[in-house]
Amino acid sequence: MDLNLIPQIKHTKSGNFFLLAGPCAIEGEKMAMQIAEQLVKTTDNLKIPLIFKGSFKKANRSRIDSFTGIGDEKALKILRKVSETFKVPTVTDIHEISDAERAAQYVDVLQIPAFLVRQTDLVVAAAKTGKVVNLKKGQFMSPSAMKHSVQKVLDCGNSQVTITDRGTMFGYQDLIVDYRGIPEMQKYAPTILDVTHSLQQPNQDSGITGGKPELIETVAKAGIAVGADGIFIETHFDPKNAKSDGANMLHLDYFENLMFKLVALRKVTNTFNN
Repeated sequence: MDLNLIPQIKHTKSGNFFLLAGPCAIEGEKMAMQIAEQLVKTTDNLKIPLIFKGSFKKANRSRIDSFTGIGDEKALKILRKVSETFKVPTVTDIHEISDAERAAQYVDVLQIPAFLVRQTDLVVAAAKTGKVVNLKKGQFMSPSAMKHSVQKVLDCGNSQVTITDRGTMFGYQDLIVDYRGIPEMQKYAPTILDVTHSLQQPNQDSGITGGKPELIETVAKAGIAVGADGIFIETHFDPKNAKSDGANMLHLDYFENLMFKLVALRKVTNTFNN
C-alpha cells in the first residue's frame, strides 16, 4: 500500500485530526488483527484518518531479557496484512540503517525513535526510501531543534515528513509535555502528540518502564485544544499482559469513547480558530 500521506495529513489541519494508533509491539497476527479491526471500526465511524502502528521489533530495551519481537519478517508481514485487510496505511519504527529498506517494503511510514532522531545516517536512510518519515522529538531536544532533523529529510529530496512530540525529560524518571512546542514544530512539519509515551515513567529500578495511563484523556484533550495535527496512542485489549509498554497503554475498551470526545473537542476548537 503506497500512499502519499502528507496531503491527507495536511488536509486534516482544517478539519479532523489524524491518528497513529495500535499496539506497542506486534506480538502475533491474531492480536494485531483484533486491535486493528476495532480501531478501523471506530475511526471510520468518526471520520478520523488512521495510520496503524506496531513495532516490528523493540531494540531499545532497558533489560536484556525484555521482549524484543516475534521475528522481523514475521512481524513486518503481519503489518502488511493489516494494511491489505483493512485498507489503512501502517507505521513502524526503525533502529538501524538496514531496517529502513527492509521495513519500507512492508509499511508506509518509517518512524525514527526519539533516542535516535539525531542519528543522521538513520534519518537519511529512511528519507531515501521515499516513504513518509515520522521523526520523534528527542526527550533531550528543544522543539526548535527539530527543524534540523526535518531539514535532513528534505535535503534528501523527500518532503513527506512529520514530527511527533513524546514529552521532554525534566529529571530522571518523568516526562513533561510542553504544549508551547507544538505550534513551534508546526512551522517545520505537521506535528503529532504522542499521548501514551508522554506518560511513561522511564528508568525505574526494576528496569521496567512505568506509566500513568489515567492521564491519557487529559493529555490528549490538551493536545487537541492547542491544535496538534495528529494524535499518537498505543492501545491494547490487555495492557497488563502486553509484552511491551503495557504500563502506559490505553485499554482498547476505552478507545471509542476517547475518540468521540476528541472529535467533539476538535470541532469546538475549529469553530474558534476559523
